[in-house]
Amino acid sequence: MPKQPRKSMLYTRTGDKGATALFGGRRVPKDHPRVVAYGTIDELNAVLGVAASFIRQRPLLAAIQSIQNELFDIGAELASDRPVRRAKRQSNVYHLDPARTRWLETLIDEYDARVPPLRTFVLPAGSNAAALMHQARTVARRAEREVVTLARKEQVNPAILTYLNRLCDLLFVLARYLNKAARRRELLWRKDA
Repeated sequence: MPKQPRKSMLYTRTGDKGATALFGGRRVPKDHPRVVAYGTIDELNAVLGVAASFIRQRPLLAAIQSIQNELFDIGAELASDRPVRRAKRQSNVYHLDPARTRWLETLIDEYDARVPPLRTFVLPAGSNAAALMHQARTVARRAEREVVTLARKEQVNPAILTYLNRLCDLLFVLARYLNKAARRRELLWRKDA
């Protein structure tokens, strides 16, 4: 009978006093800017997972799952205290490829062409998928701000900031597209409503 792989422990007790280990082994407080940044990336990934549960269009679902995988890699890169390297992957050090941002721009153009021009702000609402996409957008913006904070103190791959900025734009366009696909009218912002 083949040997079963050893199950990993879900609890280690090493973080019970408010510290955690980065991939390089350095221990930092759980509210360290690096931990806060990759924690918000993880939150963003979870919100996208919930949004994806309401999406039936296979190409869009595949794109979201690809983004989720990239967010996992970004989280791993942010969780490493090793210097950023030029190689895409070396051992367990992840490095976001700037070409992935260009792919996001292609998606933005593709889905933006499917929605009417925007003349005012829209309220974050609509179908389940669209509303959750709006929520993902706000979490992505927070992640972007937290990575900016981290980058002031420690080295961060600049491609991550560019990627997160474009991802926010994509999530906004996808929220609009999902409302259109669900035949849900966008709620427009009205001053002094």
